[in-house]
Amino acid sequence: MNVYGEQSEHRPSGRAGGRRGHRAKSRSRRILVGGGALAAVAAATVAVSLASASQYGASRGTERAVFVQGNELHGNTIHVFARDGQGKLKPAGNYTTGGRGGDQVDAPTDSLASQGSLVYDKDSAMLLAVNAGSGTLTSFHTEGTQLQRRQILDTGGEFPSSIAVRGKIAYVMNAGGKGSVQGFRITKKGLAPLQGSFRSLGLANEDIPRFDTSPGEVEITPDGRNLVVTTKGNNTVEVFPLKKDGRPAVAEPVVNTSAGTVPFAISFDSSGSRMLVAEAGKSTVTTYQVRRDGKLKVLQKPLANGQEVLCWLERAGDFFYGGNTGNSTVTGYRMDKHGRLALTDKVGLATPPSSASQGVIDIAVTGDDKFVYVQNATSGTVDGFRVERDGSLSKVTTVKGLPPFAESGMEGIAAM
Repeated sequence: MNVYGEQSEHRPSGRAGGRRGHRAKSRSRRILVGGGALAAVAAATVAVSLASASQYGASRGTERAVFVQGNELHGNTIHVFARDGQGKLKPAGNYTTGGRGGDQVDAPTDSLASQGSLVYDKDSAMLLAVNAGSGTLTSFHTEGTQLQRRQILDTGGEFPSSIAVRGKIAYVMNAGGKGSVQGFRITKKGLAPLQGSFRSLGLANEDIPRFDTSPGEVEITPDGRNLVVTTKGNNTVEVFPLKKDGRPAVAEPVVNTSAGTVPFAISFDSSGSRMLVAEAGKSTVTTYQVRRDGKLKVLQKPLANGQEVLCWLERAGDFFYGGNTGNSTVTGYRMDKHGRLALTDKVGLATPPSSASQGVIDIAVTGDDKFVYVQNATSGTVDGFRVERDGSLSKVTTVKGLPPFAESGMEGIAAM
């Protein structure tokens, strides 16, 4: 069914829920041995330590990790997993964000109905998470699988649901009420509000928005010259040209009518010159050029994938992977040297669908482009895949026990 249509506290792992009514209002022993035995024990200990370090990282600071946002209504958490060289995941603890998760009105599978609600920035080693139920943004400094130096800031609006980072600038998109964007500067001490960066989107939502009328994502173009927002209900792609200091150069966005229906997720090609927008209405992807003045030029008309309700889209090298929440599948796309986008598989499937992986939503790609991780909201699982040379995906891991979609559910995933 096309659900959108066309109109730093550390604690042990654990699941948490929430009540629907809440969203409506706004975790030695020493042995002394002889010299020869001691040497043998020491050698064995070193061998075990090296083997463990080889699998999951030489030290805490070099561990590779995947982060999943629980979006729990009574207290949002980040579920951390250590990633080995084969892409397999191992639980590494939970961290509270200091804010509450959220659930949009009538959301069928995805509580935040957005892409980019959890973002890892390699340059600053920061992890940023929205607290939709609190109107706040949380940042952590990452040391491998360890999250430190928690910072919580107000986002200046209602129901924050998406984050964009480029260089030393970060923006948060607020989906509730009139909708808005608020900028922050990334400093050595953490995030600092970017004065004069707040802009309204002029929407007509309640403080807790409907999933089909809320904006889908905020992104900053790779050249840092434009801030882009997709609005599902208005069927527009709106652009704020940016000054060199990261502040919007205009009071109101440049409004572009979407080439496809219900624009949702945003991604960019490896050159940074082409912007791809995933459209939920007919499960299509349109390729654009973003001009300096904020106007969009269509480079390739909407490409259909034959699946249902394409909402998420992430790049892995010259491949792109899209999450189709309507029928819980993942589509693969390939972009050639001329910028032409095509399906990696004629029926639009990068990997066979699974009955144990239902409610496909958000997607994350590792920094080396070798692995793709997919959230399954209904199942409460995350699947990990290896990217093959032909663009197909081979499953390498599944983690279970994450907050499934019910009164709310996990949303937001990031990888290093």
